Amino acid sequence: MHFILLDLPWWGYILATLLLTHITIASMTIFLHRHQAHRALELHPVASHFFRFWLWLTTGTVTKEWVSIHRKHHAKCETVDDPHSPQIVGIKKVLLEGSELYRKEAKNLETLEKYGRGTPDDWLECNLYSKHSMLGIMLMLVIDLLLFGPIGLTIWAVQMAWIPITAAGIINGAGHYWGYRNFQPSDASTNIVPWGILIGGEELHNNHHTFIGSAKLSSKWYEIDIGWLYIRVLTALGLSKIKRVAPKVHLDTTKTACDIDTLRAVLANRYEVRAKFAKILKRTYREEITQLKLRLPDFGKVDLKRIKSWLHVDESVLNEQEKLKLGIVIRTSQKLSAAYNLRKDFTAIWQRSTANKEQMVKDLENWCHRAEASGIEALQQFSRRLRRYG
Repeated sequence: MHFILLDLPWWGYILATLLLTHITIASMTIFLHRHQAHRALELHPVASHFFRFWLWLTTGTVTKEWVSIHRKHHAKCETVDDPHSPQIVGIKKVLLEGSELYRKEAKNLETLEKYGRGTPDDWLECNLYSKHSMLGIMLMLVIDLLLFGPIGLTIWAVQMAWIPITAAGIINGAGHYWGYRNFQPSDASTNIVPWGILIGGEELHNNHHTFIGSAKLSSKWYEIDIGWLYIRVLTALGLSKIKRVAPKVHLDTTKTACDIDTLRAVLANRYEVRAKFAKILKRTYREEITQLKLRLPDFGKVDLKRIKSWLHVDESVLNEQEKLKLGIVIRTSQKLSAAYNLRKDFTAIWQRSTANKEQMVKDLENWCHRAEASGIEALQQFSRRLRRYG
């Protein structure tokens, strides 16, 4: 055992493995994801090269391939062209075969050409990191064996499995299937858990899909993005420069009417606004349907699960029979009718491509008047809050 450089107790090997894999996760989220793919921060050449070198050792990742596939994922999210959407190919396939999906897309030269612009193309990248990606992995095996002895093989195996399981499987799979949503982007992204520690903050996937260019992934006070902490430390050391973070909501309590500033603020925070509105509508629909069931004995025979889902979708996706059933239910309740029509009109405001800003402000103010006249307390509160954006 004299050749082992580090002779550790059993728990020491566990801690060493966690440390090594965590450095890999930090390298992925800071360098590959936030810096390279989304340009949310700049990195000093020293920090940038350390992360690139470490990823070569521990994953064999080719920067251009990873960045290209990730950018395409955002551009084609939840469509047949998405490289790894569980909504399209199934959650089981992404969880168990995420790395295979990655390797398949990495062979698509069109993807690399279209989405890989701006990635490193220096001598080291062309002649070492990209050309000999497996060399780094083999070098890591030798290092682990020299440091830890035979158990180094197990540590190396965990290192090799870490990114395929956490990033290719969990983030790409569970992050578009299970969890909670702070915001309502057009895709199915979720926050897996509010504590982004094990996977460097990437657990906050819904937040990321909402504010793609933000260097900070946490949004709520109780959410932890450890990757952001590392970025702040690097910035304090002069090794990084933060370029973009998600906008903060500013409410002006003195405002009582919508103006251009309101419009700009609502547009900047549109996903948060949509999420709050969807939450209010869900509660309003639920409460009113409960009251209808008490007032109308025959109402319980209606397929309420489907009705509740239809209340939240665009009418265009329903067939004629579904529209007819939904219309019958809506006409039984003034509150349901008001809430449903306000939802449609609120969506329509942002879809009028020909409307100028002044017209949109008028439409928004008119919508607020109608919401406050609806008699639905939750919508009245939402309207008053909306007017304070600015």
